[in-house]
Amino acid sequence: MMVFILLACLGGVLVGLSRQLNGRLSISTTPLIASFWNHAVGFAVLTCLGLFVGGLLPAGAAEAPWYIYLGGPIGVIFVAAGSWAIARIGAVNAALLIIGGQMVTGVAFDYLSAVPTSFWANATGIVLIVGGMIVSRRRRKTGGSQ
Repeated sequence: MMVFILLACLGGVLVGLSRQLNGRLSISTTPLIASFWNHAVGFAVLTCLGLFVGGLLPAGAAEAPWYIYLGGPIGVIFVAAGSWAIARIGAVNAALLIIGGQMVTGVAFDYLSAVPTSFWANATGIVLIVGGMIVSRRRRKTGGSQ
């Protein structure tokens, strides 16, 4: 179990590093160029890894529904938007915005797909996320900690 926890932590560090690099590259160039290089390097690394480990094209990939492949274009938009946001609002605020958006969208998807959930637990989670973002913004506007 400890190996998986360490891998998850390593993944989080690498995602944070990637966002910082994309944000910095976005400042030097444009968000679209930063997104291009993010995807070009990711494609090259994952292709080499797939060729080395095997399973680059899994069985049944051709029979998958078309909408399964929308993740790529959505990822391009997400990375470009993240590069743009980091350059304007900072890495911490961009991370808070992304995490908050993912949590609220996950709750919305649960309701749309009729997954049995607890309304009060979801409502409390959303209120805490939004409240934390408001407190963070208010604290920054007043000049730091009080």
